[in-house]
Amino acid sequence: MSESSFYEDRAKSETRKAVADIESVTSAEIVVALRRAAGDYRAADYLAGFVLSVVVLLVMLFVEREFRLLAFPGGVVAAFIFGAAVTSQIAPIRRTFTLPSQRRAAVQSAARAAFVDLGVSRTTGRTGVLVFVALFEREVEIVADVGVDMEALGEDWKKAVTALRGSLRPAPVFDRFAEKLRALATPLSTALPRAADDVNELPDEVAE
Repeated sequence: MSESSFYEDRAKSETRKAVADIESVTSAEIVVALRRAAGDYRAADYLAGFVLSVVVLLVMLFVEREFRLLAFPGGVVAAFIFGAAVTSQIAPIRRTFTLPSQRRAAVQSAARAAFVDLGVSRTTGRTGVLVFVALFEREVEIVADVGVDMEALGEDWKKAVTALRGSLRPAPVFDRFAEKLRALATPLSTALPRAADDVNELPDEVAE
C-alpha cells in the first residue's frame, strides 16, 4: 500500500475503529493526526538544484565541445530550476537531500503544534495522547498530556511506542501501522483503566 492508502476511506474507518477500541479499555483519549509532510524542506530542493547546476557547469567546461559564453549562465540557471522542481515533486529524491535529524526535528515540532491546535489537552483528566503520523518523514510521534504518567506505563508502553514509531519504515504500510496502533491499548489499559463514567471527549476521526 502506498502513502495515498492512508487517506482512503477504509484506512480512515479502520483508524477510527482502532481509536474507539483502545478508548473502550482506557481513560486515555487518543487522537490520530495525519500529515503528508511535517516540514516544507524547500532548502532540500534548492540544494538539489545547486548540485545539478554545478554538475551541468562542469560538464559544459570539460566535455570536448565548445559552448558559447552566453550558454553558461543560461545552462546553470536552467539546471538549478529543473533540479529544484523535480526534487520538490519526488519524495525519495527530496529525502536524499535532507538529514534524518532535520526530518525528526520537523516531526517533533509539528506534532507539538498539532497537539495544541487539535485541543488534545482539553480533557477532564488531561489524558490526551496524540499519535502524529508524518508520511514523508516515515515517522510517528507520540505526544501525551500531563495526566499520562510515562513511568507508570512501563516497559510495555515503551516497546509499543517504539514499534509504532517504526511502523512506517521502510515504507508506509497502513495495515502494519494499524496493528501497532492497536498495541497501545494494553499498556494504557493497565496504567489508565477506563472508569464507568468515562465519556468520549475528543473526536475519533483522523485529523488531517
